[in-house]
Amino acid sequence: MWLGIDVGTGGTRALVVDERGVIRAGFTAPHEDMRMERPLWAEQRPENWWDAALRAIRGALDEAHITGRDVRGIGLSGQMHGLVILDRENNVIRPALIWCDQRSQPQVDAINRAVGTANVLSYIANPVLTGFTLPKLLWVRDNEPDLYERVSKMLLPKDYVRFRLTGDFATEVSDASGTALFDVVRREWSAPMIEALSLDRAILPKCYESVEITGTISPTAAALTGLIAGTPVVAGGGDQASSAVGNGIVELGIVSCTLGTSGVVFAHMEQVAYDPSGRVHTFCHAVPGKWHVMGVTQGAGLSLQWFRTQLAPGTNYNLLTAEAAKAPPGSQGLFWLPYLMGERTPHLDATARGAWVGLTAKHTRADLIRSIIEGVSYSQKDCLDIIERLGVIVNSVRASGGGAKSPFWRQVLADVLAKPVVTLETQEGSAYGAALLALVGTGVYASVPEVCHHVIQETDALMPSGAESDFYQDGHSLYASLYPALKPIYQRIARL
Repeated sequence: MWLGIDVGTGGTRALVVDERGVIRAGFTAPHEDMRMERPLWAEQRPENWWDAALRAIRGALDEAHITGRDVRGIGLSGQMHGLVILDRENNVIRPALIWCDQRSQPQVDAINRAVGTANVLSYIANPVLTGFTLPKLLWVRDNEPDLYERVSKMLLPKDYVRFRLTGDFATEVSDASGTALFDVVRREWSAPMIEALSLDRAILPKCYESVEITGTISPTAAALTGLIAGTPVVAGGGDQASSAVGNGIVELGIVSCTLGTSGVVFAHMEQVAYDPSGRVHTFCHAVPGKWHVMGVTQGAGLSLQWFRTQLAPGTNYNLLTAEAAKAPPGSQGLFWLPYLMGERTPHLDATARGAWVGLTAKHTRADLIRSIIEGVSYSQKDCLDIIERLGVIVNSVRASGGGAKSPFWRQVLADVLAKPVVTLETQEGSAYGAALLALVGTGVYASVPEVCHHVIQETDALMPSGAESDFYQDGHSLYASLYPALKPIYQRIARL
């Protein structure tokens, strides 16, 4: 058996698979709620991730009716961009600033001044964004200098769990690509970025390809988890690259759309290509020697989660989407802008705010819910349009994540994207991809494409429905005009 562990935002999931990629068991241990002391701030305690990982591993072993002796390899996945800093005794210095934290715009501006915007793109193939790890580190340096002085190691979320499992300080190319300190073309830490910002190279972990073994389970971790000391741990991938492996996005022509807390459109690339404006991210793929491009909506599933928490507490998501289906396409002229945590693609604007535009006394709760689903789908079309303009061929879109569990949402997505939306036999995403990487890393399969061809099966496809898809193309055009009109207002709100 092999184990895939995904350190998500809401919880840590452990998944047991056999050599054929068949899922034998899975267990999720929830995390504490993220702490948001101010608007656009978001923090979590890394120690809580480790506690959840312990519960998830033991839970998965119990559900599979196996012991640690049956586990031949482990792969890791996790939320990207989070800043975990450790002192010389390897203790966590402060709560992690996670992926959706947007406080670091002054540091982004300072990096661009110090390095030069054009140089940044040439060094790391991406612009520096507030969500990335580097500006978070510099925020600590600028605002908490006493804490910064104690920094001995910097890790990403899944790699903190790796450290607790193995004692090794390691990461891999797909997750490192989202730090703004990594040369995506050469697949190594960027010496020019490190030098220009006077950073200590020693704080960065060793970087591997995603299928390489980075260490083995330590005796201490074995006693806590039920695993066996010496069990190999494979590098794994950031959540999006791992999810792409779990969805088979390891060759040209197939794109994934993951509707989780954030929404991600992801495409495989054989060669490096990037948007000159930096509206989409070009990162190393979990497939050795390959790359991927992805567009990110910060508040995808988060939008519906926010609605449920604030306006429909306790309501089942299936009931919400069923209610949305009663509203007409276009939600009677109501548009939702899903910028609850600023926005990445295509706006790169940490000051953007969520909004309903077009609200009237005639609108019902069903219209509100449907407008959220349509607005998030429009934002994913923003991502797909840029990716296609980079020359990526898109024949179909494989949908995953919580939002994709709804047939209604998948149909709206097919109509908005004007592409077939496909579902897979396995909907596990990141944890499943991590387990598949472990199968490759321990020699069961020769390559990532090989394991994907053997284990991943399509089960359903929803085609765009002509009239509604045409309607949504006009709707997207109107949606796209709203952000430019509101941008000056967002900036004024941010200054309040």
